[in-house]
Amino acid sequence: MDGKLDPRISEFESFEDAERYQKWFREEVEASLSDPVPSIPHDEVFAEMDALIAARRRARHAR
Repeated sequence: MDGKLDPRISEFESFEDAERYQKWFREEVEASLSDPVPSIPHDEVFAEMDALIAARRRARHAR
């Protein structure tokens, strides 16, 4: 096998690319899980984003 992945099966060009991504992803998850800062609840994030989007729309239409 030449190390190439079929693009119909994988988004990565090679096994090395896939392994490198998996390593990076695992490190990111571990860092997040070990972060002592409290997480922000999903609903709170979306409420803040909805308010920000609404404010920007109002500002754009007020011009």
